[in-house]
Amino acid sequence: MNRDPLGEIYLSAKQIQTRVRELGKEISAAYRGQDLVLIGILRASFIFMADLVRNISVPVSLDFMAISSYEGIEGSPGAVKILKDLDEPIAGKHVMIVEDIIDTGLTLGYLIRHLEARSPESINICTLLDRSIRRIVPLPIAYTGFDIPDVFVVGYGMDYRQFYRNLPSLHLCDINM
Repeated sequence: MNRDPLGEIYLSAKQIQTRVRELGKEISAAYRGQDLVLIGILRASFIFMADLVRNISVPVSLDFMAISSYEGIEGSPGAVKILKDLDEPIAGKHVMIVEDIIDTGLTLGYLIRHLEARSPESINICTLLDRSIRRIVPLPIAYTGFDIPDVFVVGYGMDYRQFYRNLPSLHLCDINM
């Protein structure tokens, strides 16, 4: 990296933690007495998911998936590859996919169809950031931390070239440097 692309703070650690606590309370109330599985999408969601699960007061089980999407010719949607699949069955369970940020929804739409084939009781999404302005595919987003404009942010698990995931706040990032 020649120059540091890290910009100003977009969301402070305090703002993020306050909203994560609120999301945990909302999820706890909605899933009381139900069999809930949180599925984190690696790598970027791991910090958000760790904080979220510590703020959920009902019993939950955790699992992780890693996926990769490849753009086709001229930016068209391409193939989605599952790099790490679930370790536990989800049939008959309520599933909550935990994401760091959602854009077009193409990759997540594929993932939902993939998980629906395993007969869960329900599938919902909890995302820290929703860049809804870019949405192409409708998604069952039940819990959103923040709706953001079309900006590139890093920190709190999100990276630029694998750097900045460790920041406790979200920063704007100039990827054109």
